[in-house]
Amino acid sequence: MTAWQDSLRQVQGQIGPGAGRFLRWWRQSLLAWVPMRWQWALGWSQTRLLLQCENGQLQVWRETGDGLEPVARLPWPLQPVDLDRVLEPRLRSLPRVWLLPAGQVLRRNLRLPAAAADRLRAVVGYEIDRQTPFEASQVSYDIRELGSAGEGLLQVELVAWPLRQLDDWRAQIGAWADVLAGVDAIDAQGRALQVNLLPPAQRQQRPDPMRRWNLLLAAAALVMLVLAALQLLDNRRDAVDALRADVERSARSARGVASERSQLQALLDGAAFLETQRNQRASTVEVWNELTRRLPDGTYLEKLAIENNSLQLIGLSSEASQLVPLLQDAPQWRKVNLTGVLQADGAASGRDRFTLTAELQPLPSAAPAPAPAPTATTEAANADAKRTP
Repeated sequence: MTAWQDSLRQVQGQIGPGAGRFLRWWRQSLLAWVPMRWQWALGWSQTRLLLQCENGQLQVWRETGDGLEPVARLPWPLQPVDLDRVLEPRLRSLPRVWLLPAGQVLRRNLRLPAAAADRLRAVVGYEIDRQTPFEASQVSYDIRELGSAGEGLLQVELVAWPLRQLDDWRAQIGAWADVLAGVDAIDAQGRALQVNLLPPAQRQQRPDPMRRWNLLLAAAALVMLVLAALQLLDNRRDAVDALRADVERSARSARGVASERSQLQALLDGAAFLETQRNQRASTVEVWNELTRRLPDGTYLEKLAIENNSLQLIGLSSEASQLVPLLQDAPQWRKVNLTGVLQADGAASGRDRFTLTAELQPLPSAAPAPAPAPTATTEAANADAKRTP
């Protein structure tokens, strides 16, 4: 056996008796609030049948608490079945205890340390050979707790019955020895000592009348506990499903908001890009005005095309060879070139067909475009973007 097992047994030996005394005290305190008649009717009282043989008769009492109630007086000798015939059905199930005269038992008062209360029977067993003329193996004994003796002492009474007398008693009563739950003794005033001198192996264990009800109640409590646990589990599952549905709805809403925010951001970026591109070069109207101012008379345009940063001019002019110098120093474009050769119109006007290309450039005075004024939609998108983790 390991050290921790020894320690565990020591702890159990210290806690077990104290817990048992507490439960007994608690049960007695609760029963004190219930009338004795109700305790007897419900089977909660410590009720027993006391049997005593004297003057050729068997006297039977019902003991309930501190009171004795005569039940029957029958001639001795008789068999246990004869007593069952005269008892009520409820009295038959009570434990039966035989009462011994006061002179047949040995009684000794002892003072023991209060620490011995947890192992009272074992401690008193070592005192038998000192307090009685017998050894512990020669007697059947029980202990009565009489209360505190002061200064950390406990007053107890040892009640012993020699086994030799026990054997003689069993031979005298015959079949009754097999139906008894205990043997008690009376004091000088005729009151029972509330001890059991019958060895545990010889005691009859009567079935508890409330055992079946207790088992049924325990089974019902277990079933109710399982049902309550299942109900709690179902409630938790329903709550999880509801929470999952709420999260899914919130996720769908969040995805919709994110998609709308993305579309809005794309529109804003496109508008900002177009605004930036527009501010980087002259507008079409400005280009058109500058061409109108610089092109000489007798020049006609058939096509004016602007693609990205490229400007293309196709037309007829009587001064086609002079168009490049005339258009070269414009602030809206640069790198003016003739594409291909000049082709005569073939008409009497004497004009030539030309194709000019140029590269649009930012205006010298162009400044960065100011940021667009925030709108309600932009502010809401920015606020949502800040809250987005």
